[in-house]
Amino acid sequence: MAARPISSATISFGLVSVPVQMYAVSESQSNISFNWINKSTGSRLKQQYVDGKTGEKVEKEEMIKGYEFSKGHYVTFTPEEIKALEERKTESIDVLEFVPADKVDRLYFDRGYFLGPGKGGDRAYRLLAAALKKANLAAIGQYAARGKQYLIMLRPMANGLVMEQLHYADEVRSLSDVPLPDGDVKPAELALAMQLIDQARSDAFKPEQYKDTVRDRILEQIQAKVAGEDILAEPVEEPHTQVIDLMEALKQSLAQGGVKKTAEKHEKTAMKAVRGKETTAKKTKIATKRRATA
Repeated sequence: MAARPISSATISFGLVSVPVQMYAVSESQSNISFNWINKSTGSRLKQQYVDGKTGEKVEKEEMIKGYEFSKGHYVTFTPEEIKALEERKTESIDVLEFVPADKVDRLYFDRGYFLGPGKGGDRAYRLLAAALKKANLAAIGQYAARGKQYLIMLRPMANGLVMEQLHYADEVRSLSDVPLPDGDVKPAELALAMQLIDQARSDAFKPEQYKDTVRDRILEQIQAKVAGEDILAEPVEEPHTQVIDLMEALKQSLAQGGVKKTAEKHEKTAMKAVRGKETTAKKTKIATKRRATA
């Protein structure tokens, strides 16, 4: 199934314009939402706004947006005033400079979009993608949309372009704000740690080998609930014995097969416990039904 564009824009660098279509890079499936339901009626509940001082319900036509300029003090704005404050939508991606993509720290990355050529933009699109690829550079620019101005990076991928939305500098915190330990790393411990890393080393990241097993389990249990079965609590895994001695912990990790083997063992133990409880619950239900019909 062909991807559908979510927006359109025009890349501008120099006097060259490249009309493009924007496509979502990913679709998050990790969030499973639940609604509040009235126990008595089974109806879904609706949210309402109440006055912070009086506690009285406030209707939508009585609401107005405000900005808290000091504790408990607000300046209010009409919808027209807020619209006037917003960045004018230009649908233009203005390229400002070119930098090596690997010089942009990953902490600045927010989200990404695939870019495809817009109407009449095939030649210019191919040219920009080829030029960036040959120069081994990414383009840094700004893009105005949805009332905001975004910092973005354009980089080549295969024969196409990807636009990555970046955080501004004042939005990213510094690691220097985090208290870090002092001291030296012991050579023997470092050597064992490197062995542990080598056991789980891969030549490339393969996202297809990872699966959100927690989400799958929740969906399975939701379907079981829909079918009239009881929801079973996730078994609490007993805490692992903590090895205080760092050297001993490294040695035991290597002896048990390394990072991958340990993780696989924990996952299998958890899933076995879940299936065991499910089997016990089903047997109990069957036995109960038999006694009831006897």
